[in-house]
Amino acid sequence: MNGFLHGSWQIARILGIPIRVHFTWLIVFGLITWSLSTIYFPRAAPQLSYTSYWINGILAAFLLFLSVAIHEIAHCFMAMRYKLTIESITLFIFGGVAQIKGEPPYPKAEFKIAIAGPATSFLLSGIFFLIEVNTQSMILKALFSYLSEINLILGSFNLIPGFPMDGGRVLRAYLWKKKANYLYATQKASTIGQKIALLFVTLGIFSLFMGTPTGLWLILIGWFLYSAAYGSYQQSTIETLLKNVKVKDIMITDIITISPTMKIQEVIDNYFLKYGYTGFPVVSEDKYLGILALRDIKNIPEKERSIREVSEFYGIHRSQWEIMPEESALNALERMISEDVGRLVILDSEKLKGMITRNGISKYLEIKLNLTKVQ
Repeated sequence: MNGFLHGSWQIARILGIPIRVHFTWLIVFGLITWSLSTIYFPRAAPQLSYTSYWINGILAAFLLFLSVAIHEIAHCFMAMRYKLTIESITLFIFGGVAQIKGEPPYPKAEFKIAIAGPATSFLLSGIFFLIEVNTQSMILKALFSYLSEINLILGSFNLIPGFPMDGGRVLRAYLWKKKANYLYATQKASTIGQKIALLFVTLGIFSLFMGTPTGLWLILIGWFLYSAAYGSYQQSTIETLLKNVKVKDIMITDIITISPTMKIQEVIDNYFLKYGYTGFPVVSEDKYLGILALRDIKNIPEKERSIREVSEFYGIHRSQWEIMPEESALNALERMISEDVGRLVILDSEKLKGMITRNGISKYLEIKLNLTKVQ
């Protein structure tokens, strides 16, 4: 899901939550506006002007995406009641996604957060229906009829029990309560979500063979749901296995260091090739200076490696690459990803006391997952 933040920009802030729009949203906004203005409204109100159709088409498309945003805000509002952090809401080609950091504390919270979105869509559908039946204008009847129907579809579609859709999260809440095992519930809900996604892809392929152009849309939705289900399962698994794990629990204290005066060839032969690590701390007179990573030296010509020194190439330490032993290992992993570094260090008066690495966390997760009963 985080990948969808790339290529998006913030347009508003509601309840302190940044509302972002992905560039793919513009594509769908244009397609919906065009189809409503040239097909739906001319059929629903044939006596009106061409300009009126386009004005109402733009208005309907805008209100549709506002409805999607309200759907996601409902999730966020409920999540905030359980002290979860909301990073942003992003509107994109398939609708909207709320970036909620962390997981619900218990099944009932998961259920309430998940059901809040569809319930809000159904409420909006009812409101638009009441406006439709109480207006005399043909164009307004068409406008609010469309919004009522599309919100009803939005709420119903999201209740499909395919994780990470709302219905899949409701299913996870049920399985979580039944088995008292969050990881088991996530795995099962994700598996069902992937199967439903593959069903969408299969139906899409079949539709294309039958000459129905909407088949391509079904394939795209299926691909998105499959990727989202798999990615959400991975994220939930990591968060579950690293819950209550601190940096001090998995940090390395027996650290192999190198000197800034060492030649690059010596480091390659006696450290990179010998130990198989992708980076080594650089220490001088017991003071930590930074990290020499494999990527820092890979482009040095071979004939120069025996005369060039570590001091010329290592990455100078930055304060954001430090972490405290009592901090969460999950926070350490998130910081490494955001900073695009392979390790964080634990310092005491500029002396290197420990280090936590991405590879170390990955190995910990692999072992923990093998020892954790999820079936």
